[in-house]
Amino acid sequence: MELSFRPLALDILRGSRQVPRCFLHRRLAQSRMASRVTRHSAWNYSVQRRGIATSNLSYFEGPREPPLLPHTIPEHFSLIVSQYGDQPAVLFRSPTPMDTTSSITIKPETTTLTYEALDAQSNSLAHSLRSLGVKKGDRVAVSLGNVDEHVVTAYALFKLGAILVPLNPTFNSLQLSNALSRLEVEVLIIGAVTDLAYKPCRGRSNFDLLKALVPDLTTSKVASPTVPSLKSIVVIDNTPSHPQSGFPPLENLRALIPFSTLLPPTLTLSTSSSRSIVPDTPLSADEIINIQFTSGTTSLPKAAMLSHTSILNNGYLIAKRMGLDPSDRIVCPPPLFHCFGIVLGLQATATTGAALLFPSPAFDPAAALHMAAEQGASGLYGVPTMFAAELELLSNPQFASTLPSGKGQGLGNLRKGIAAGSSVPEPLMKKLNSRLGLQDLVICYGMTETSPVSCMTAPGDPPEKRAGSIGRAMPHTKVKVVESGDRSKILPRGERGELAVSGYLLMEGYFNDAERTAEDLLVEDGGVRWMYTGDEARMDELGFVEVTGRIKDLIIRAGENIHPLEVEVVLMRHPLIREASVVGVPDERYGEIVGAFVAPHAGIKTVDGGAGSGTSGDIEAGVATGGSGSGVRDKKAVLSKDDAKDWVRGQLSGHLVPKYVFWIDEFPKTASGKIQKYKLRELAKELSGSTSR
Repeated sequence: MELSFRPLALDILRGSRQVPRCFLHRRLAQSRMASRVTRHSAWNYSVQRRGIATSNLSYFEGPREPPLLPHTIPEHFSLIVSQYGDQPAVLFRSPTPMDTTSSITIKPETTTLTYEALDAQSNSLAHSLRSLGVKKGDRVAVSLGNVDEHVVTAYALFKLGAILVPLNPTFNSLQLSNALSRLEVEVLIIGAVTDLAYKPCRGRSNFDLLKALVPDLTTSKVASPTVPSLKSIVVIDNTPSHPQSGFPPLENLRALIPFSTLLPPTLTLSTSSSRSIVPDTPLSADEIINIQFTSGTTSLPKAAMLSHTSILNNGYLIAKRMGLDPSDRIVCPPPLFHCFGIVLGLQATATTGAALLFPSPAFDPAAALHMAAEQGASGLYGVPTMFAAELELLSNPQFASTLPSGKGQGLGNLRKGIAAGSSVPEPLMKKLNSRLGLQDLVICYGMTETSPVSCMTAPGDPPEKRAGSIGRAMPHTKVKVVESGDRSKILPRGERGELAVSGYLLMEGYFNDAERTAEDLLVEDGGVRWMYTGDEARMDELGFVEVTGRIKDLIIRAGENIHPLEVEVVLMRHPLIREASVVGVPDERYGEIVGAFVAPHAGIKTVDGGAGSGTSGDIEAGVATGGSGSGVRDKKAVLSKDDAKDWVRGQLSGHLVPKYVFWIDEFPKTASGKIQKYKLRELAKELSGSTSR
């Protein structure tokens, strides 16, 4: 591999500000980093294997341009600050208790940090964390929502060379204790109250959780029987947003360190410079900087170790492919503790000079739409369940009338966006294009272990590929589809098998878990590492990949494979159905049969049997929904289980028709918005013995 060392700012930055001379003097020394990047890259791959890309086998290599960045995250961030320092980097909208109603009576506050302010604050916090004993290589856990303290802390840790360990703030005491002890964390940074999705200002007090972790919070020393490594707990006092939380005053809890003592409030909005931070030893781009817990949709979460190189470049290349520029303002409801928020969100915008907008600490569809309208945002991120909730809310004329639409405001500027996290059904893609104006919406596919995005569509891809695939391999990335039972066999194009990924983006492994690392991360082809995703996929003649479902989610009915996504897409085309998820239900005769969990739109009455009107001619013609895209529904519309089955029967073969239909209001989901199918399978087992089919 050959990295380009052309003058800085030609390929990385735009604008006229000069790059600091001190950085240029260090440029030559970075050739050492480049050699390490080479080790991660797919380019040191044998010439013979390159021929596969032009054959009929399911193998594809992404482009070699633009070159990979050889920097650490702090080094690249300093370049961005020098170029776009006075431009907004991140904006945070405070939660308001009225956001989920049809009108807002309390005006929320919006905190804006420019790139210079974020740089200054993270420098100041880094010095304070060092005074607590945090040093390079230490693992620091952060259990926060999408708040400014989270972003400032992330950059402070990156600058120190400490390892950011973002935790799901909804963890209970056992989950928190297990995560901290597993990684031998010494410092925990946490909110006094955990904000909850769909419940602004009605969060969960973390007092009992902290008491379970440290039984005596009144003494000045942290003594945790379950996490002996824990030395310090820093608490952000967000009780003003949660007046009913009941969290006691911090001054009475001497074991806890108020965050405000580490980063005084007088500095939080300051753009003044502060002393830069120098890590204990020089940082290297291939060092671990982030440990991310996987979503745990099918098993216990695993702790994936990610480097500067992997997450910085993944964000950079995502931004390039989707066409981000410094003028963009992107609304990001997905959580910062997940790769979606920290990489697709923060690293993508922070490598381009764009602004990232966080509408609420935890997901609130009303807040997301309001912030997009208030700021005249150009883009919106989300997973399918988030987009579905936003579209549902937007279909309410009373709510829609509360969105600002003055000069520079409104949803009319929306055009860019990312849909990720799980497969995006075609009906949802069409609604996002037509009702939210996301004409340049792209789909990102990946997993925590690949930092995370390995495949992605582009705004210029053919329409059928943008809606019907996850795109093609990202730059400096290889993908292949292998036989599920024989990973050494690459399948012909068009055949379904397991998707595997290789390149700079692969994790180093799971923390202290060599056994599970060896199960999924294999060294093949003369030293090339491949991550096996567990996803079933097929590749077409142009290299576009279509994910057809999780291999573990396949329904095997009388020896025949049934792909849940195929049935889910059809169900979600029904005008009365908001969301659907399909799982296998045990059956004595067939082994497994199809069960469908169905969530109807708001106001739709559901009945068992065949008494509904969901497949009547009027509804087929769109009368029940007020016509295509109007968002106005007939509140008298009724959906029956037979309606749902008949709808599938009219479009798919008989063996794909659900034998069971289960009504559900809210799906069990991970905090990142993925439906937890293993929970649905267990629920289906219980319900199938006592419910009407």
